Amino acid sequence: MPIESALPHGTGPGHAQPGTLSSPASALDASAISPDTGGTADAQPHRWYSTNLVGVPAPVLASRLFNEHPVPLHIAGTREAHRGLFALLDRCADLPEARDVFEHYVAIAFGLQPADAPRDSAEARRWRCSWRRLLQGWGGDANGPAGAVLKGWVESRFGLVPMFHKARLERFPSPAWVSYLEEKAASRYHGNCIHQQLDLLYEFSQWALTRFGLPRQTGDDTHVRLWRGSTRCEEQLVAGRLQDRECTVRLNSIASFSLSRDEAGCFGDWVFELQVPRCKLLVWPGLLPGKVLHGEQEVLALGGDYPAQASCQ
Repeated sequence: MPIESALPHGTGPGHAQPGTLSSPASALDASAISPDTGGTADAQPHRWYSTNLVGVPAPVLASRLFNEHPVPLHIAGTREAHRGLFALLDRCADLPEARDVFEHYVAIAFGLQPADAPRDSAEARRWRCSWRRLLQGWGGDANGPAGAVLKGWVESRFGLVPMFHKARLERFPSPAWVSYLEEKAASRYHGNCIHQQLDLLYEFSQWALTRFGLPRQTGDDTHVRLWRGSTRCEEQLVAGRLQDRECTVRLNSIASFSLSRDEAGCFGDWVFELQVPRCKLLVWPGLLPGKVLHGEQEVLALGGDYPAQASCQ
């Protein structure tokens, strides 16, 4: 169903309050969900409104309503700019063949293996910035420089402002925000058109999900059943109580999930079971050749307000 038709009066995109992670489907005022820090909305990043490249307003994209009734997403211009890649992918018989085609195409398109640059030169270091190194950096530390660049890409393409990077990103300016902005713009990972590389990765992920589905997953064609372990549960609650099992949690702009409850249980005292829209998945097991993320069952997906089933370890 159309997203806007399900919104209460006065909560559509034209009436959106600045803020990406407050649910427009909620009848509550944003101040009833988020604590009042005593400042203006401009100083509170969780109330910022950000443009994006996917055609769905950021507050809607982050809402529980969207996560329950998602629509397909595409980053504007990406498939059009790389028609050759998707023409080649359409000829692939299976996912292993498709991911080899994707990796080879991206390596050529972005010069990830230049033959003429000295190995220890600044030019060679610049060309080493790649989607694979970025994801491996995230797997090592989601709150490090790689994590900041990835969160910055989500902010740029989907309009979702991060809530956490080493510390809670609440009032702006603050030391936490300064640290995030410095790492987001650092040259270690932020080079060689890394945002465009991630655009292609997202579109490839969505193409593969449509064509082949998620391995060993059954159910509807719009959601994937995932789990997430957490030790900071009270900070993430939007509605409900953990003890009642049924609740709504607010997750960071991009977050890691697990394909199994046992795997998720290694990361916190509480485990959330969630139905995550397929259109929010960036990386999932089997999508890419080689080892990319830290865990074999790890899924990387966009955040927002999610209905969840909570259980204690």
